[in-house]
Amino acid sequence: MFDIKFGTDGWRAILNEGFNFENVNKVINAIAIYTYKHNGFNRKILISYDPRNKADEFAVYIAKTLAGFGFDVEIADKITATPVLAYAALKKNAYAIMLTASHNPPEYLGIKFIPEYGGPAEDETVKEITKELGNNFIYVQKAKKYKEVSLDEDYVEHIEKIIDFEKIKSAGIKVNYDGHHGAAAKLFQKILNSKGIENNCFNMERDINFGGFMPDPKEKYLPALKEKCMRTGIIGLSNDGDGDRFGVFNEKGEFVSANEIIVILLKHLIQNKKMSGKLAKTVGASSMLDVAVKLQNVGVVETPVGFKWLGSVMRKDDILIAGEESGGLSIKGHIPEKDGIIACLLIMEVMAYSGKSLFQLQDELRKALNRNFINDRMDLKLDSAEEQDKVIEKFKLYNAIGSYKIIKTNLIDGLKLYLDEGSSILIRKSGTEPLLRIYFETDKEEKLIGLKNFVEKSG
Repeated sequence: MFDIKFGTDGWRAILNEGFNFENVNKVINAIAIYTYKHNGFNRKILISYDPRNKADEFAVYIAKTLAGFGFDVEIADKITATPVLAYAALKKNAYAIMLTASHNPPEYLGIKFIPEYGGPAEDETVKEITKELGNNFIYVQKAKKYKEVSLDEDYVEHIEKIIDFEKIKSAGIKVNYDGHHGAAAKLFQKILNSKGIENNCFNMERDINFGGFMPDPKEKYLPALKEKCMRTGIIGLSNDGDGDRFGVFNEKGEFVSANEIIVILLKHLIQNKKMSGKLAKTVGASSMLDVAVKLQNVGVVETPVGFKWLGSVMRKDDILIAGEESGGLSIKGHIPEKDGIIACLLIMEVMAYSGKSLFQLQDELRKALNRNFINDRMDLKLDSAEEQDKVIEKFKLYNAIGSYKIIKTNLIDGLKLYLDEGSSILIRKSGTEPLLRIYFETDKEEKLIGLKNFVEKSG
């Protein structure tokens, strides 16, 4: 029997193998039981989907099933990004189900369950739903018909209160945007066009194979965007398959790390928008964020990797910006869910407020930090969780990595080793794939090579 497991952000599996109607039915019955036990039939359920193969078909199947049980169900009338659905859940005080596998390979499909606060489901919720897998919903009342609705308008109205579009337009900000054939593509272009912001958008149509690339806005999957930025001298922006992550190139066609963007936006929100609050980051984030909070004189909260932890902190603490190294962020006054659309708009906004290019903002940041921060990640595929645990336990016994002494460890998520000359290594299990993720940070390329060689030989 296929084992249905919810990772850091929902359940994902290969389409027509693990992700099939039989298993989807188990998940939906479990969600229906959870919903009824907490709210009876009084909680509306929203459904949306990204461009993946059969995501729309499964969305309709789920809508029919839940409406047939007697729930009040609304389904998006078109492909809709995860942050748009999350905002709708918050605004309508509804539960939401998103058909997506986010940045996973095109052959995957998945389900995200979004509670009424508009952010990722927390562990307790996931445990309750998981406990009901295999059980059938028995509280059926009179069947209803699901409704098709547009969710974009409420979302756009909301972000118009956050982003100063007039400032962006008057500053003459231009942008290259690679839609990556994803869920955010057409909405992002529509927003720019409606505000009179000059843009060159491409790869906008649905493609279940995402143009032959991974639906992940990393440099290696965005060659056309890189080339356009180099040729035009204009920044490049992109999102992932379901629109909750962002990728950025500066005017020279250089990829800009999410860590840099988070730090630049932290300063922007404080100095230009006069906002206040703490920075929330994951243990996988660069230590440049720790330096940045000292420069801005704000507090910092550290969580395990995964936006569900950041979203939880956003709902419970005074968080100005929450960000993760993999390209997800959100800000105060918005949803406790990562949003690649608003991240891209904020990048344009900081350029407009500062009157500087993104490259100039990066250069300004480097001078303020007074240290290089070189980050890389290695994914180690092992056959079982036991083998992954063995690698982590092995590194716990080390006193040094090569010639560098280990001066501190952090066990908040896997194992993070801090070395005496300022470098660090984080080893943790992936919550979405059968991988051991190993994160490196140092200040010189030759150190990075040495650290990676050590781990490869030891792992």
